[in-house]
Amino acid sequence: MTGHRHIPQEDLTLYAMHALGSEEQAQIAAHLEGCEECRANLAKESATLALLAMSVEHRRLPEGARNRFLERIKAAPLPASRVVGITDRVPSPQRPAKARTASRWIPWAATAALLLISLVLGVKLRQANDELRSKSALVEAQADASQRAQRVLELLTAPAARHVLLTAGTPHPAPSARAAYLASRGALILEASNLAPIAPNKTYELWIIPANGHPPVPAGLFRPDAAGNAHLVLPDIPSGIKAKALGVTVESASGSTSPTLPIVLAGALPADTE
Repeated sequence: MTGHRHIPQEDLTLYAMHALGSEEQAQIAAHLEGCEECRANLAKESATLALLAMSVEHRRLPEGARNRFLERIKAAPLPASRVVGITDRVPSPQRPAKARTASRWIPWAATAALLLISLVLGVKLRQANDELRSKSALVEAQADASQRAQRVLELLTAPAARHVLLTAGTPHPAPSARAAYLASRGALILEASNLAPIAPNKTYELWIIPANGHPPVPAGLFRPDAAGNAHLVLPDIPSGIKAKALGVTVESASGSTSPTLPIVLAGALPADTE
């Protein structure tokens, strides 16, 4: 690791982790002072270790764990081909190359594998959550549409619903509208035809005329198409309003809180049977 030879990448990694012995640390430090290429490689290894450290949960290494791991590596029996011809001698302070390589890379390989598995599982979990949210939104939208269709069907088929024809009282083709109103549920449907075109800043507004003499209640805005047809389905109106008539006026585009004369369509409701 000294002289003109460059320091191997695995030694730089262990040096950056301060995982070498004091003598090896000192040798590499001395080499780095005069080798610009090894200093650059050390900077890259340090950056890689920093990124890996930020991406995994930090746990303190138990005291003596590293030494116990190295002792197990040393105690592992060597293949027969490695034993033949070797004489007994005093153990060298230098660790066997293969044992040292294994001790350096086995923990990092396990960490990298766990990190990769975590990333894959995280992506799959996000995909599953996105799919679940999408399906939940679809189910909710279908439930809302089904509930709305059920309310329309109940209004049109309810025996207590009163149907009325609204006319302008002018020669044919005269504007007209048909409405179904169920006071107990605050449900109303209006279908109009032959309506006169109106300015872009105007709109038609439907009114409920209460039977108790209270002021008319706004029941929704609508604009006709090119053929003069329009519809108003289940507007947001209070329930329980006993009505004697329905009326239609022309108002500003944002609507009004009280009808503006003249009333262009009107119709009296049949006697209350609820």
